[in-house]
Amino acid sequence: MSHAAALYIVPTPIGNLNDISQRALETLQQVDFIACEDTRHTAKLLSHYQISTPTWALHDHNEQYKSEQLVTRLLAGQAIALVSDAGTPLISDPGYHLVNSCRDAGIQVIALPGPCAAITALSAAGLPTDRFAFEGFLPAKDKARLDKLESLKDEARTLVFYESPRRLLDSVRALVEVMGEERRLVVARELTKTFESIHSLPAAEMLEWLMGDDNRSRGEIVLMVAGHRPDADELPAEALRTLGLLRAELPLKKAAALTAEIHGVKKNALYKYGLEHTA
Repeated sequence: MSHAAALYIVPTPIGNLNDISQRALETLQQVDFIACEDTRHTAKLLSHYQISTPTWALHDHNEQYKSEQLVTRLLAGQAIALVSDAGTPLISDPGYHLVNSCRDAGIQVIALPGPCAAITALSAAGLPTDRFAFEGFLPAKDKARLDKLESLKDEARTLVFYESPRRLLDSVRALVEVMGEERRLVVARELTKTFESIHSLPAAEMLEWLMGDDNRSRGEIVLMVAGHRPDADELPAEALRTLGLLRAELPLKKAAALTAEIHGVKKNALYKYGLEHTA
């Protein structure tokens, strides 16, 4: 039984071949062909499960050009599966242009659930998961990396990055510089594989630990950063703005009391701030 004409987004294992779903295997078996990030890499998976469906390379450098050809085939009634080298396609992997083109052309896009390194790592990290931000790969160049982290320094959500072995130390050094030595980091590597490890430390200690053994930076890596938690005495910018406006018309003591009531912060902390920042 062949699949109906559509683009199927098929997640593949991030390490352990047993993590592929039965539905994913059936889809890869029954579609007309498979668009994949690297045909040689996907060939290993297909060979393991004795799947002989033809493959076609779709990667960052040819995606826009190949998407047009794939859309033509889909409109002609073919069923196509999209896979990346590992995990869920489009999550820091190719596929956006193709999916967007399919949507514009009215082609059905069917996403299968399955492995994703970011979610797998986050679920075992011990960091808050009620709110998180996936940021993909940090920039490779030092200044761009620092600028990116500076923009995220006050982010309250848990931050999730993908990182390469050769850049992990540079990224952790940048995190120490921008977010401080005590910011909690979690490095998850080789998830679902034989040498899986998930290590949690304050940023400065994490840098020292990684520098102690090159093996600790090897493999596929998810780097997670605890969200910013303001100190108990840290005053919100909105409260300081209110205090400044009220001080123009009222004595400091009264302005601090009203600001505290409006924003639910400590009156004494506002009063102390006002004394220290008297023009």
